[in-house]
Amino acid sequence: MTSFNREPLPDAVRTNGASPNPWWSNAVVYQIYPRSFQDTNGDGFGDLKGITSRLDYLADLGVDVLWLSPVYRSPQDDNGYDISDYRDIDPLFGTLDDMDELLAEAHKRGLKIVMDLVVNHTSDEHAWFEASKDKDDPHADWYWWRPARPGHEPGTPGAEPNQWGSYFGGSAWEYSPERGEYYLHQFSKKQPDLNWENPAVRRAVYDMMNWWLDRGIDGFRMDVITLISKRTDANGRLPGEYGSELQDLPVGEEGYSSPNPFCADGPRQDEFLAEMRREVFDGRDGFLTVGEAPGITAERNEHITDPANGELDMLFLFEHMGVDQTPESKWDDKPWTPADLETKLAEQQDAIARHGWASLFLDNHDQPRVVSRWGDDTSKTGRIRSAKALALLLHMHRGTPYIYQGEELGMTNAHFTSLDQYRDLESINAYHQRVEETGIRTSETMMRSLARYGRDNARTPMQWDDSTYAGFTMPDAPVEPWIAVNPNHTEINAADEIDDPDSVYSFHKRLIALRHTDPVVAAGDYRRVETGNDRIIAFTRTLDERTILTVINLSPTQAAPAGELETMPDGTILIANTDDPVGNLKTTGTLGPWEAFAMETDSE
Repeated sequence: MTSFNREPLPDAVRTNGASPNPWWSNAVVYQIYPRSFQDTNGDGFGDLKGITSRLDYLADLGVDVLWLSPVYRSPQDDNGYDISDYRDIDPLFGTLDDMDELLAEAHKRGLKIVMDLVVNHTSDEHAWFEASKDKDDPHADWYWWRPARPGHEPGTPGAEPNQWGSYFGGSAWEYSPERGEYYLHQFSKKQPDLNWENPAVRRAVYDMMNWWLDRGIDGFRMDVITLISKRTDANGRLPGEYGSELQDLPVGEEGYSSPNPFCADGPRQDEFLAEMRREVFDGRDGFLTVGEAPGITAERNEHITDPANGELDMLFLFEHMGVDQTPESKWDDKPWTPADLETKLAEQQDAIARHGWASLFLDNHDQPRVVSRWGDDTSKTGRIRSAKALALLLHMHRGTPYIYQGEELGMTNAHFTSLDQYRDLESINAYHQRVEETGIRTSETMMRSLARYGRDNARTPMQWDDSTYAGFTMPDAPVEPWIAVNPNHTEINAADEIDDPDSVYSFHKRLIALRHTDPVVAAGDYRRVETGNDRIIAFTRTLDERTILTVINLSPTQAAPAGELETMPDGTILIANTDDPVGNLKTTGTLGPWEAFAMETDSE
């Protein structure tokens, strides 16, 4: 693993309770979705050589770590999150030699590389799963196999072991004629869940992780890692199985019950993560571990990321990302305010006030573009101003910020209008199930939901310049990109923003530098400030005798502060998204549309 390119925070500055301070205390991570980042061979898909060719851009931006979404060998049913060989690179992205070159070139620039680890499930084309179809094979118990429900013909409706639904639509059980049983898949039917109760499964996973770390990577982002421990009764039966002592939940409007309460943060979660730490990471340094954590509360985040417990460095929590969606379905809107968003963020911040750490994110490969979701992409001014306001919201909280490719440019949703423009399995399945199979949504309303929340919004090609394919691939490439380029790449692209001091890119660059150089931004205590206006977010970060106040009007209209915020002292502006923010709280009493700034005040 590479050494870090700058000094970590002094030990005297407390971060997450670890001693000495971890190197990532003031780092920033940049997520790359390889198939959409840079295509070098003209096949329409991004590749590892493309990432290597853009390392100078990333180093100049100032980020410290690159997280790569999966590049392992895969049938690509779920864009690489269905892995058929953990120790090889899919030809779509290149070769192991290309990966070694990327590692070497990144390390030369002081950049660390973190790989996606997908071990809740594999591809159904993985050798482990193929072998498990034979009940006499040593791999027979490596997955969650169950017989058909008594009294039902195997493979027919109603014969599934319980009523669980997949997050990608349909049943969470798929019948295998070869074995004569069903296997559990919380996601695609081509993504069977591994049985982590089996020690041989865990040993194989740890061996693979050590193989990659020995090869030179710097850590792992762990996909849905909090789903690996399932709740079973005393006889090993899942809820709702025939004879199980555990009762399943009622079915929902789509005809299935949710597996989440029984698969998220299960009874052996801490045990498995602590074992992983001992078997893979003990004796190593310079690494980073971050887990995608569906079903984890802010309070549990403190335990899992407390260094004294030896589990993970940080987690991605999702409660704040559902602030505008109903609990029942990500496709259904609900009313929300910026104050609601900050309430969720404050819960995460307060939970790590003593121990543990937070991952800060608003965008990723599974979320729509935040500037379209919570900002304003209807005009150039609104987009730039709101993108900067959201960036300030992200970077001024306590934790490690994660930037998703294009977020630093203010890239927007794709605004697709027809189903054939989508490539994402989740979106396509949701349309068929909710419109065609159950009729709970009309085509028009479902298309609006896909345009707002669909994952493909984040997966359109990176917008490097204003050429035909946005610089993602050559203008005369023999095939078009795997998914359409956003037409607004002629107005939103890196080439136009890099040298513009007022661009979204330059704003992100200043925020990254601020985290690197200012201990208050990296480690200061968080406190929410009452604004008296549900459109205004305000909070302080305090370390020793210094306090930084961040104020954000997260709305397209003027907003007047009240309460505690109105009485806060003036200070020195550190960074702002407007030309003349100084004194706004005192002189005009209002904040302009999307106005946001951070200023140093007298210590509280």
